[in-house]
Formats: sequence, C-alpha cells, structure tokens
Amino acid sequence: MHRKNLREKLKRYRPADKTETEDKQKMLNFLNLNEACFERSLSTGHFTSSCWLENYDSTKFLMTLHKKLGFWLQLGGHADGDSDLIRVSLKEAREESGLKNIKLLSNEIFDIGVHMVSKYEKTPEHYHYDVRFLSRATDDNEEIQISDESMDLRWFAEIPTLHPGVSPDVPRMFKKWKSLW
Repeated sequence: MHRKNLREKLKRYRPADKTETEDKQKMLNFLNLNEACFERSLSTGHFTSSCWLENYDSTKFLMTLHKKLGFWLQLGGHADGDSDLIRVSLKEAREESGLKNIKLLSNEIFDIGVHMVSKYEKTPEHYHYDVRFLSRATDDNEEIQISDESMDLRWFAEIPTLHPGVSPDVPRMFKKWKSLW
C-alpha cells in the first residue's frame, strides 16, 4: 500500500467517535507531509499497523499484555518501511501470537488511533499512527505462543476480564467487533 492507497482507505474510513475523527485528520495530515511516514527512523512518528484478531468461531479476541507498555492491547507493530499496512498487521499478528493460520476479514480499515509513545532508551518520544484491520484465526487446534514482546497473551470474550488495564482504544474496538455479530 503506497501513500496514495493509504490516503484513499483513510478517506473512505468512517470514524466511530470524536477521537477517531480527530485521529483520522491527524493521520491524513501526517501522511501528506511525510514521505518517509512508514519508516521507524522518522523521529517525530511513523505508521504502525495492528489487527483485532478473533478466534475461529468469532467468540473471543486475542490480546497481548505488552512488556514495555504494561497493558493489554491488540497485536501489531512497526511498518519498518513497508507501506502495505495489511501485510504488516498480519505479519505482526503471526509473530506475536505464534499462529500461522490467520485470515484477513476485510481490506478496509477496522479502527485507527494516534498515540504518543514515551521515550525509551535511545528512542525519543514520538507518535504512532496505528491503522487496524480485522482478522480471524482459522485453525482452532493451533496454540498461541507468547513472544518476547509480551508478558502474557490470551483469548478474551469480554473487556472487563482484561487486567491490569487496557489501551484506551480497546473498548471501542470491542464494541465495533460485537456489533458485527
């Protein structure tokens, strides 16, 4: 997905609330002003991609307890120069879950979020412009495996069972996901 393709997807995207409306405009501005927007080396920020991953029968969703951030969030990560954010979201989901059989459910954006990431070691404070896609694990016999980036990895059916806390966007994604079924 080149900048043009992402721009078109963002323009088609219908935000669910005021936060997403503001984030959509921030993403479009950032995309238009930064040719290197998919590069981690862009110190002010960069695009990331993640996915809301449901299980094979759409009854649960997979969350990771992120090691650096200390709260539950969807699987995802840096684009590292890859402008195809769908490919990035699936690659990250496979790496972070150990699952091989993951299917994209839609080419359209499921959710978006812009977040400030705190300074970490030599990496300065910067923004993540996260574009999220809806995916499904298709093999119910496949076991999840915790990656080095996680403290924990689990399937959940409801938001209240997520402790010690969740990314602020998780309840909105959960509500969107529940409305699909």
